[in-house]
Amino acid sequence: MPGRRRRPTSSTRSSTTTTRTAAPRKAAARKATPQKAAPRKAALKAGAELPVAGPGERVWVLAVPFRAPAPGASWHAGLSAHVYVGATLPAALAPYDPPPYSLERFLEDELNAEPRPVPAGRPMSPRPEQVSGAAVIAAHEAAGGRMFLLGDDPGVGKTGTAILAVAQIAARRADHPRPVRTVLVVADRPAAITVPHWARSIAAFGGTAAEGQGLRWCVTTWDRLGKVAGLTKATGTRFDVVIADEAHMVRHTTTQRWKHWKSVSGAGRVKDAPYVLLATATPAHTPLELPYLAPHFAAVHGEPLKEWADLPSRLAAHGFHVERARYGWSWTEDAEERRADLTRLRSWLADTDPPATLHRPAPWGPVSVTGTPVELTPAERAQYGAEWSEFRAEMQLARRKRETARGRAALLRFRQKAGLIRAAATVDWVRAQVEADRQVAVSVEFVETAADPIREALLDGGVAVASIYGRDRFDVEAERLRFQTGEAPVCVFTVTASISLHAGEVLPGGRTASTTPRVGLFHQPRFSGIAARQVTGRTHRDHQVSPWRVAFAQDTVEEDVARVMVERLAVTGSTAGGDTAGLQQIAELLDADWLPATSLTGAD
Repeated sequence: MPGRRRRPTSSTRSSTTTTRTAAPRKAAARKATPQKAAPRKAALKAGAELPVAGPGERVWVLAVPFRAPAPGASWHAGLSAHVYVGATLPAALAPYDPPPYSLERFLEDELNAEPRPVPAGRPMSPRPEQVSGAAVIAAHEAAGGRMFLLGDDPGVGKTGTAILAVAQIAARRADHPRPVRTVLVVADRPAAITVPHWARSIAAFGGTAAEGQGLRWCVTTWDRLGKVAGLTKATGTRFDVVIADEAHMVRHTTTQRWKHWKSVSGAGRVKDAPYVLLATATPAHTPLELPYLAPHFAAVHGEPLKEWADLPSRLAAHGFHVERARYGWSWTEDAEERRADLTRLRSWLADTDPPATLHRPAPWGPVSVTGTPVELTPAERAQYGAEWSEFRAEMQLARRKRETARGRAALLRFRQKAGLIRAAATVDWVRAQVEADRQVAVSVEFVETAADPIREALLDGGVAVASIYGRDRFDVEAERLRFQTGEAPVCVFTVTASISLHAGEVLPGGRTASTTPRVGLFHQPRFSGIAARQVTGRTHRDHQVSPWRVAFAQDTVEEDVARVMVERLAVTGSTAGGDTAGLQQIAELLDADWLPATSLTGAD
């Protein structure tokens, strides 16, 4: 979909290519919509000028890339999409036909009498922990719960658990005054990975039907949440269930993303709110970053929802030991106070009847993360020292003038150059692992100074590389499968979630991924414990053990940063244990303690 709105330069005016709109939507619906579609169409706002199909026609909502030609289609500003009305889709527009479960396909089905059928997927048998987890979630919803936090470790099977839970909820509410018909999934980026992953899983676990009750799913990403919010406003569409995959993406209330999330999830509404399933293996750095659970906390205490709009202030009012600090609110440093507060907060989720949360550690054990020091040559150490001196000088100038953008730019430049200096060492380490009959997942944060040079050096040395980075540079799924089948023993990637790189995975078409042991390497130490833990879960999952290492230049500030990362990584997966102490330590090490936290982690 285009990132900006634009109108096509031309459109064809004919009975099959002109987008029809009707001023009163209600009247248009009577003309073009069969009676059996009335319940869905009743949700559309009266008066909205939406496309209407004539007899024998269909409204097609297209996924047209930005600036791509779409002859015969028209741009509809209210829907923020190109649309075409006709009996069939012309060949010139066929490449823009959206896949099943996508936002465009969901919207298209809203505008037509009948949804298009979705292809059958290859069935998958759920694991016992997915079945039991779904039952816990369904029991919570049946008891009148509003939202549930699914916090299983990476690889335990949160996606399958969520789909099975929705199916059970839909089956129970088949004769309910408000049955479950529509489900929204908001997943992490990139869409080229996450949307197909969810689509395959929905089809595989039977998510489109529950005891004969058809469900319609819409899978999108957090980056497109604003578009979803706009469409719900324009059409009046409401979702019955909302799944927030990687729910920690809305831990900050000062962003546009939070505003859109409140609109879509009903976080600010008391009535007509959907059931919300929050899935994340890393809830937040701190319980103070759980504003998306405010409706649950308000219900637990029988208090008005509006009183929980500011979570830290409300926790303080309830006697929690919180205080304002450099990065906003934080817990006090008294160990006993913290332990008591965290135990109490956890009880608000776990001690309800039935419980409103579920966390199951990976039965194959926690991931092993250790440091890998890189000994620099004299020339490399001189270069590293020069870069560090330049960085500190630039940071001090930015600090004095409180120029946040300048400080962040200096930090990014230093991290990029430091990683580039160590690229050759990473290549040597990776080649040694391949020669030892291991497949290697290399996590990088930068493309030009890390992903590209590492990939090119490996290719020059005769090592095949699967590449999952750079917008639209590679076919993501094709590259992933090259690694999973063993065709490419190395995968270089920038994403942090929603891809599976573990051994023995069941692949599309019934194939099985190679069973060669996986090892992982962070080419740069991660500042965010949440991101680091998500990365390790790409290979250490589904009963497959995969150790990870963190590369750093020996006897440099990178070594200190890596040590902090490893020390804090173990606590980021628990609502009670995660905090921002690690981030503060890293900021002090880099003379960046004056920058806001988002400047260090890239969070928005």
